Amino acid sequence: MWRCHGCEAVGLHISFAGNITYEKADNLRNVLKAIPDDRLLLETDSPYLAPEPVRGKRNEPAFIGFIYEAAAELRGVSKDEIIRIADENILNFCGFRK
Repeated sequence: MWRCHGCEAVGLHISFAGNITYEKADNLRNVLKAIPDDRLLLETDSPYLAPEPVRGKRNEPAFIGFIYEAAAELRGVSKDEIIRIADENILNFCGFRK
């Protein structure tokens, strides 16, 4: 499995959106599984890339739960844990915590 060994060295964060729920997005899901916890970001990418359960509709921030659920399942953690990881990372990324 691919690992993002240089993410920390260059300060790289990787963000994932609703397309991780698409049937043919295996490569994207494999990358999501390989990103270190402290480099993972999750987003809706509204108004684009609505997650599979609402695909075809205009995407909106309220659909983030589908993305959290998919990411948690892929990484083998609880939805609460993936929310904690994503929240911590966005606060750090935006400079609200160090």
